[in-house]
Amino acid sequence: MPSKCCWAVLAAVLSIAGTPARAMVCMEQSMTLDEVAAAISSEKSCQSAMKVFRDCQLTASGDVELGAAVETKCEADFKPGLSAAQAQAYKREMRACDVKYRNKSGTMYQSFTAFCRAEVAQRYSQRALQAAGQKAR
Repeated sequence: MPSKCCWAVLAAVLSIAGTPARAMVCMEQSMTLDEVAAAISSEKSCQSAMKVFRDCQLTASGDVELGAAVETKCEADFKPGLSAAQAQAYKREMRACDVKYRNKSGTMYQSFTAFCRAEVAQRYSQRALQAAGQKAR
């Protein structure tokens, strides 16, 4: 018969494995990571998507999914209109974010990378909207 120690470990593993997606408080609501990503995607603008990202950040690896949602939202403002040279510059800036913390350990560095990438996309969105004479919201 297994010892008390083994039963405790088994119980802990089973409780973690059976746990549904972790909820977080965001926008004064209890939301899962997927729900926050969906909220970011449904925002009307890149700026408002970035605000939700900042308000709901985890400072952990979960921010990668949230940052990707911001990137997609912001890229809709500028990516179709980029010249080949501008597209290369954008990719270069995104790669710079990817390498900035690559030798660091800890999930907070994944968050920092996600924010760096989202901020690059946000800057490109702001420039494109300004060039088109629209106000970034």
